[in-house]
Amino acid sequence: GPGRLSPAFRSMRSALLTLIALPMISSPVRSATPVWFEDFEQPPGTGPNPAHWTYDLGATGWGNAELQRYTDSRENSFVVADPEAVNGKALVIRAVRQPDGTYTSARLKTQGKLSVTSGRIEARIKIPRGQGIWPAFWMLGESIETIGWPACGEIDIMEVVGHEPHRLHQTLHGPGYSAAAGITKSMTLPEARPLSDGYHVYSVEWSTGRIAWFLDGRLNHVCTPADLPAGGRWVFDHAPFFLLLNLAVGGRWPGYPDDTTTFPQEMRIDYVRVTSLDPSS
Repeated sequence: GPGRLSPAFRSMRSALLTLIALPMISSPVRSATPVWFEDFEQPPGTGPNPAHWTYDLGATGWGNAELQRYTDSRENSFVVADPEAVNGKALVIRAVRQPDGTYTSARLKTQGKLSVTSGRIEARIKIPRGQGIWPAFWMLGESIETIGWPACGEIDIMEVVGHEPHRLHQTLHGPGYSAAAGITKSMTLPEARPLSDGYHVYSVEWSTGRIAWFLDGRLNHVCTPADLPAGGRWVFDHAPFFLLLNLAVGGRWPGYPDDTTTFPQEMRIDYVRVTSLDPSS
């Protein structure tokens, strides 16, 4: 579980200062204790902390007929100075159209570095927009290595298809309710403002028998075992999951880039935070 990683955690003081500085971004429903904090404080131009992140690599379509090839190149993922970030730095995941017309991007994950079994999982992200652009912040069950998908379970905290930059999709996938049959709900900002216009906090609160999704602390979506279709199995209690951040290009759901799509495209991640929820609050 996440408690084993405490030596690598950011100091409690900095985490609490951040919580104080941003009183509106966390759900007001329950109090929480910081467990794991990533604010990408590495020097600009360097990659994400290898103690926290590893990469998916290659150009397999990833089950969705996507176009990009995922790399660990600094062309596709690197830290930048960003005055809009809480601590002045952010991680960029960049999708690039190469001279030969192919696309590269990055898919980061905490697999083998951090596993989570409950709590509040949140990230402050500025997404791109454009036809065929598909940013995501999500989680997969570690059991994917042994029992595969969707039996392992998947929790999608943020997905946006770039031709609808105002609409957030938050989804649960598992055995009996996956892909187009996932349990999903979308949410928009007031006046349908584009999410790509600035940073927003995307989060879930995950406890035994319940997962709740939020945008900027506003509740969007709740799932419990009672919401599953007949024959569906709830695979989320006490099961370790790892986190993923990626920027895909193309795919059956978002469609494919066209003449209106510009490159490079950038997804910026200010921080990723895992907190344990106080069950008494």
